[in-house]
Amino acid sequence: MAQDIRLVVVDIDGTISGDANQVNEPVKQAIAAAQAKGVKVAIATGRMYRSAVRFHELIGSDLPLISYQGALIKDPRTDEIVGHWPVDIDQALSLLDDLGEYAANDQLSIHVYINDELYVRKMTPQTEAYAERSKVEVKVVGDLREFLTQGKMPYPPTKILAMSDTAELITEMLRVLKDRYTPQQLYLTKSVATFFEATNPIANKGTAVKHLAENILGFERSQVLAIGDNFNDLEMIEYAGIGVVMGNGAEGLKPLGDWVAPSVDQDGVAAAIEKFVL
Repeated sequence: MAQDIRLVVVDIDGTISGDANQVNEPVKQAIAAAQAKGVKVAIATGRMYRSAVRFHELIGSDLPLISYQGALIKDPRTDEIVGHWPVDIDQALSLLDDLGEYAANDQLSIHVYINDELYVRKMTPQTEAYAERSKVEVKVVGDLREFLTQGKMPYPPTKILAMSDTAELITEMLRVLKDRYTPQQLYLTKSVATFFEATNPIANKGTAVKHLAENILGFERSQVLAIGDNFNDLEMIEYAGIGVVMGNGAEGLKPLGDWVAPSVDQDGVAAAIEKFVL
């Protein structure tokens, strides 16, 4: 079944890493076997760059790391920024106003990412859990809109994330805000059921993987295998010659892939690499 795959791109959470926040040995071995065949392996994640570097090292990737849904592509070996597409500041401020409506009753934790740092209005239990899992420091700055317009920060945000304990709230918010903003203004998605994410409209995993494959490596899309588990992986799964959805993935995503792998707990990435690469 092995095909002429020259690049494998994997998501982190729910794909190469499960609840334990680690990469299982069979997955590491399958990736190493693919690399031994000369196949390149890259990560494309919604995570912050600094939170994803550990996984980049765990799988021994020698490629730039795609983080923030594709909004920041950076090479950990050289610290060179290959590409950065932040959110337009006016769109960011407008979105913060909209999210503020939902956050008023403390149902929502809002995260703003600038220069690979995480800024929040206040610390919430959701943010604490996120920081613990991501192993990142949180900077509490009060009013985020005010913080962004103070003039102290030279960069617009790389990404805005809103978290809720209620998946239904995130689904409803995504529906409402997708009506409010055009795809030319903001890229809006869910990375897990309780995470609403917003980036620059050209920043998604599909455009980032295309850039990596075609412009940096000189490969064709038919030579790309992409593996993910949620709707923020949709564009790269659609772009790739072979798009694989994890068994634990979002049900609505599974029909859109070429193959459904076993779940992350059953080392589905190893099974996909075995089937399509080795």
